[in-house]
Amino acid sequence: MNTTIEKPAAKVRRLTGTLIGTVVSDKRDKTCAVAVEYVYVHPKYGKSIRRATKYQVHDEANAAKLGDRVEIAQCRPISKTKTWRLVKVVVAAPTPITPVSTEVPA
Repeated sequence: MNTTIEKPAAKVRRLTGTLIGTVVSDKRDKTCAVAVEYVYVHPKYGKSIRRATKYQVHDEANAAKLGDRVEIAQCRPISKTKTWRLVKVVVAAPTPITPVSTEVPA
């Protein structure tokens, strides 16, 4: 008689509720606002309409910067408005060019 009990394999969590959007604000600590665009067709007139939804995203490491394309996933409520977390930065925004002064010292 075999008395060993096998444990079932651990379940793999899948990222079912993931979206890709653009960071529109990164002014707060550990939080950024991400706009996710979508297109739908008007039911009566058939015109394609472009809309965007803005999500408040938890960014633990403050990795996302303004203009970055990021992947976000649903999670448990972290605060009143934050129920999304940052998965990864897909494409980093190009670095802004600092203006060089062309003034001649007198």
